[in-house]
Amino acid sequence: MNHYQPGSTPQTQSRQGPNHFSPQHQPQYQNAYSRPAPQNRQLYQPGPQNGQGGRPFGQNPQELTTQSSHLEWLVERYVPSVGIDRQEEAEKETFRAVVELACREAIAEHEQTELGNEKFDPSTVQLQCFGSMRSGFATKASDMDLALLTPKSVPAADSPESVIPRILEKKLLSLGYGARLLTRTRVPIIKLCQKPTEKLLSDLLEERQKWESGFTSDHEDDDGHHETVVSPAVNEDPSKQEGEASPSPAVETHEKGNIESYDEKLASLKQKDQQSLGDYCNLAKRLLRRLGGRDITLNSPELNDRESKILNDVCRAFISGLSSESLSTRLRQYQSISPLFDSSLPFVQRSIHGVWTQIEGERLAMAWESRPLTEPDDKLEFEALNLVEAWRKLQDRTGSLMEPTIYNRQLFMASEKLKRINSIQLVVLEQIQHEDPVYYQARAQKIMDDLTGQGQSFLGSSVMPIVVAHYISGIGNGRIRNVLQATSHGESTLRQVGLHHRALQLALDFEHALEVGTYPASERPHVEQYVTLLRSRKFNGTDDPQNEIEADLIARMRTLPDPTLTSLNKPRDRYKDHLEFPKTDIGIQCDINFSAQLAIHNTQLLRCYSQSDPRVKLMILFVKHWAKVRGVNTPYRGTLSSYGYVLMVLHYLVNIAQPFVCQNLQSIHKDLPPYLPPAEVEALTICQGRDVRFWRNEGEIKNLADRKMLNHNHDSVGLLLRGFFEYYGQTGQMTTVNGRGFDWGREVLSLRTQGGILSKQEKGWVGAKTVIQTTTIAAPPTPSSANTPEATDQPEASPGVDAPKTPKLQAKTVEETKEIRHRYLFAIEDPFELDHNVARTVTHNGIVSIRDEFRRAWKIIRGIGKTWEGNDGQLLDPFTSAADEKSGLQALMNLIHGPASTTTPTPAEAEAEEGKTAA
Repeated sequence: MNHYQPGSTPQTQSRQGPNHFSPQHQPQYQNAYSRPAPQNRQLYQPGPQNGQGGRPFGQNPQELTTQSSHLEWLVERYVPSVGIDRQEEAEKETFRAVVELACREAIAEHEQTELGNEKFDPSTVQLQCFGSMRSGFATKASDMDLALLTPKSVPAADSPESVIPRILEKKLLSLGYGARLLTRTRVPIIKLCQKPTEKLLSDLLEERQKWESGFTSDHEDDDGHHETVVSPAVNEDPSKQEGEASPSPAVETHEKGNIESYDEKLASLKQKDQQSLGDYCNLAKRLLRRLGGRDITLNSPELNDRESKILNDVCRAFISGLSSESLSTRLRQYQSISPLFDSSLPFVQRSIHGVWTQIEGERLAMAWESRPLTEPDDKLEFEALNLVEAWRKLQDRTGSLMEPTIYNRQLFMASEKLKRINSIQLVVLEQIQHEDPVYYQARAQKIMDDLTGQGQSFLGSSVMPIVVAHYISGIGNGRIRNVLQATSHGESTLRQVGLHHRALQLALDFEHALEVGTYPASERPHVEQYVTLLRSRKFNGTDDPQNEIEADLIARMRTLPDPTLTSLNKPRDRYKDHLEFPKTDIGIQCDINFSAQLAIHNTQLLRCYSQSDPRVKLMILFVKHWAKVRGVNTPYRGTLSSYGYVLMVLHYLVNIAQPFVCQNLQSIHKDLPPYLPPAEVEALTICQGRDVRFWRNEGEIKNLADRKMLNHNHDSVGLLLRGFFEYYGQTGQMTTVNGRGFDWGREVLSLRTQGGILSKQEKGWVGAKTVIQTTTIAAPPTPSSANTPEATDQPEASPGVDAPKTPKLQAKTVEETKEIRHRYLFAIEDPFELDHNVARTVTHNGIVSIRDEFRRAWKIIRGIGKTWEGNDGQLLDPFTSAADEKSGLQALMNLIHGPASTTTPTPAEAEAEEGKTAA
């Protein structure tokens, strides 16, 4: 067989390594497909065995075949139903064409009528598809990503001065579509749905009317919210926010109309009753941003004099506004805090984060003085005393402090040690906001167990009443706390009191479910009767047996929808509001993007990869489906986007599979044909300052792929998937290929790089960075000018001469400030935006979940074909939260009332029971 030998121009030859088939530049003794080992990595150098190479020694061939065959069977079974079909693709294309026509009409009318540009050509307006629909990796019912291109419009559609986004929103709403312009995302987009519900359309029209009347929604969200408000378009869109620090923002424009002095703003910072210290700290951070300041972080630029003063002023106000006067007074006495309140003392630079840690730690140190119980033995008591004294010495250090970030780290470490003192934990025991009572009780139980000590269970009778009293006083809901405090608990255990707590919370949940209309009116009397029953229950073992009426009522309640789903004790989903589009039953959904130039190049790169080998699409669709069913494919909830998983698969196929499945398209055939006009060459070379050159001749790539002339890899999809999950599922030596797994803590996936791996150290991605970004957006019209825009004075036209069109004023703009958190727990370099981490939305909990899922997958795969079987289920089992099951309604009702009466079990229950019997 003849294999394709891509030529190299002098400009690209230096970047073309032995990873790419170019035998004329290889030594004769070396296989044409060997690749250089990336940094600190020992990769397989295949031998001359038919170009395929041998398998690593020690792997059982039968197990390898069985596992690969099983994965291939899963691909054949699931991928055809996962990928988008031709009918859905045609329907979406039809809808795109209709929306494109509406956009042309609206923009042409604006250009010709409003701006006087009579020669404007509507055909220059295009609505181009990009993202997964274009790259070939779209799944069924996925949203469509559309890029608005109107090159003849001035100002450009993505300019802050442009009114085009608002014009299109109005046009699409007038056609009966659901349209909502989002400006606080990384790039402005219109979320669009084909068939909105009557209520959704009404709410969208009302929101639009508010904007036209000069009112805007100004939601103050928690820190980090704006970085995660990501529409589905962003999943496949590389047009991300750059990670460079922005200058400090000025006071927001909308505050200018109601002037409030600097000191008044500082004095307004007060901790409310029952407000957590974390929420209060977030208020202090928002105030800092409003005043034009910023906090000190590990990699932030040095503060100027103005920023330094603002930061210290906010730190002082933060301490002064504490709800605990005794805590505030105590803090002011320390040498590390007193300079904030006494200007005659030497200047000390503090930070919001450091002061917050200091407040939290001092609260714990003060609790040491009011402990009802000591540590279980003298050794632990002595160690705890030393930790408290060390904390106070750290606060009262004399002389100038160290560099703030170092001092903050010392504070954090000392505070964490105080948190581990059990007798202090009991004093500060409180139910965290939205904490389920079952977890609050578990925390209290652990404290009690630790305070009694090993082999000293006899102390439980004396410790139990004290722990119960602190447990009750720390309950967050006042009504429940008052009921339990008024109840005589006698010899009740913590478990019994905790169950009483849960029953009272369940009663509140049922009442709230009635208020919000969860149940039909016919069920109201029964629910109210059950609430009364819950509140009358005794949990000290003296309850009377159920009578028949109660048993029937309890059985009826078991059939109703779970009231805990709407509980006020549940945290508000900050990613949803009344304008959120439902997932289904509203027709085709899409996002119109106004700044998608880079995204279009990125989509073409992914499309060329999909054409280079048929296994690419199969693997990517399978991995996307796996990530979705396992719950690790939601970037705005802290996990990874679909785009990130696409890059993970491509990295494996380009750099890890042996021999490679795909060539690195950014390293070969980068130079464009010389016959192209200069303007087109420039457009295909540089976009927004980024190098977007790659082998983009889709027809040539597909032709060579069809003739099997692009690689020597003949592995099945199943074997490639086995290697993919092994590579990301463990960090040791691999058995699918020779080499080791991905090092999540130190390495960066870099598709454009030879070998595919960079280190976080060389990228400078070693710590999280917070960037204050000030963006300019179109301002809403003021009420007085909403319907009557001002016109510029023009001289009267001469008789018989048409008066010139009067261009209307451009839209006014306002500044919008947001804090963006760049995380590097997981690092994937964007192919074009080299300073952008595609995985920056991944939080600590997110990276734990993703890695756990890869480990689980690899454990399941390597167990296939072996005599033993684990209890991890199947690879594509839908993810279910064990925590939700543990605190579920049925389990709780079983604890309160006893097991449900015998009924006909569901098939799943019968299967589970059969499994228990067999065990």
